[in-house]
Amino acid sequence: MAKRGRSRRVLKEEVSRRVHQIDEVAEDGAHIRVPDPVPHARDARGRNWDMPHFGNARGYEASIRAVVDDVREEFDLDDEADGHVSRTPNPFE
Repeated sequence: MAKRGRSRRVLKEEVSRRVHQIDEVAEDGAHIRVPDPVPHARDARGRNWDMPHFGNARGYEASIRAVVDDVREEFDLDDEADGHVSRTPNPFE
């Protein structure tokens, strides 16, 4: 099944929503600062973005990494959705 492309903003919002639903995070009332997705060349698993360096994440790192990896498996970063066209537009398309 092909992944659905999403903009940086949408990916960040989705990861933030899921991170703040982690039981320990919600129970502690912690506010985790979610970084912007960082694009990279497609890896061996077909993922094209990651999110390093969450703020206020001490003690939740493994749970946050699991959330990020789940979202990376589900969605591609779509630079065109952000207005970052990564190729020269073809006027005949």
